[in-house]
Amino acid sequence: MTDPDALRALPAVDRLAAALAADASPAEAVAAARAAIAQRRAEILGGAAGDPDLVARAREHLRPSLRRVLNATGVIIHTNLGRAPLAEAAAEAAADAARGYVNLELDLTTGRRGARDAHVAALLAELTGAEDALVVNNGAAATLLAAAALAGPGASVIVSRGQLVEIGGGFRIPDVVAQAGARLVEVGTTNRTRLDDYAAALATAAATGRSAVILRVHPSNFRTLGFVEDVAIAQLTSLRAPVVDDLGSGVLAGGLDDLVADEPPVRASVAAGAALVCFSGDKLLGGPQAGILVGTRDAIAACRRHPLARALRVGRLPMAALAATLALYRDPERARREIPVLAMLGADDATLRAHAQQLADAGGDHAEVVDAVARVGGGALPLLELPGPAAAVATPDPDALAARLRAAEPPLLARIADGRVVLDPRTLTADEVPTAAAVLRAALT
Repeated sequence: MTDPDALRALPAVDRLAAALAADASPAEAVAAARAAIAQRRAEILGGAAGDPDLVARAREHLRPSLRRVLNATGVIIHTNLGRAPLAEAAAEAAADAARGYVNLELDLTTGRRGARDAHVAALLAELTGAEDALVVNNGAAATLLAAAALAGPGASVIVSRGQLVEIGGGFRIPDVVAQAGARLVEVGTTNRTRLDDYAAALATAAATGRSAVILRVHPSNFRTLGFVEDVAIAQLTSLRAPVVDDLGSGVLAGGLDDLVADEPPVRASVAAGAALVCFSGDKLLGGPQAGILVGTRDAIAACRRHPLARALRVGRLPMAALAATLALYRDPERARREIPVLAMLGADDATLRAHAQQLADAGGDHAEVVDAVARVGGGALPLLELPGPAAAVATPDPDALAARLRAAEPPLLARIADGRVVLDPRTLTADEVPTAAAVLRAALT
């Protein structure tokens, strides 16, 4: 039941805004006050009791919605947390590009309009062995553009039934083919697809006068084990039809294969003769959100001409960050050190144990160092376990402690396992560990 007295007791907007004068400009204070009062009014009308601190609530409305957080979940490529954190060089490049004008689509030599992909195309070709490259705004966009440009209305897109996958957010391969206007042709079975299955589908398409493209999709977020069979990329290209190889996360070869051995390297697909190879920029590559297409000059040109290319293009900030990230791969050892995703994958046990102990010390008698397992996340390497130490905090109400950690400044994200709050140092940088320890200590006092 609504309490009329509680509604009448709500402060005036200007009075609540005055309490925020030291925290914000007058306009920001008024907006925050209105939001806090509206929120409380809705609660009262819904029958809520209590007497919350509206000044504190209004201050919360002043804080940016998008904030830096500390990731102690042990999930390296955490989609809810923005996936891959950027290398310092990439962050600096994006910040520099944000401060003024840049030659995004200007050829400084000729003074004429240039192509924005020119800033990364040559570097991608160098690192992958491809003839050309194109960048769009995410991995799903790369697959959509590839299907639309190489197949398109009326054409057949041939896919193994075992690769008709769905990834996070309801992105399904059959829907991508439909959006491209093409005709999906399923071959093989869920667990076994052979080269002859593709050959038969190509023969049927030729007999009916349809053009055809083979789409191979890497099952990024799951694996099929047991009585299984699929067709290697080199076998598919031997059929002399255009092949689009959607690698999902994608790995750039060059001394890093031991870290990500179960993910197919981009260079291998290019060398096998795939017309287009698609992969993400913000997963194992360790860069900004982007969808990358590399392949033959003709195939990339077809993608660049397609109307979708403009709708899916990336802005200057991710382009700058991507160029800086790719440049690090020229020196594999430097890439291991400076690209956070790769550094987390290869973190040594002694360092992790020292960081876990620092976190456990902050938990006092409530915490101890335990053996834990971290994950890659982001739909990459779903079977890979990364054993290592973590700090486990015993508490009567682990959900409440996790909520207090999230409400801190900066927010600290942990996971709950076996009734305890677990903080995994693998996904914290060395500079973040003392801050995470301070947040934990404050949450327990």
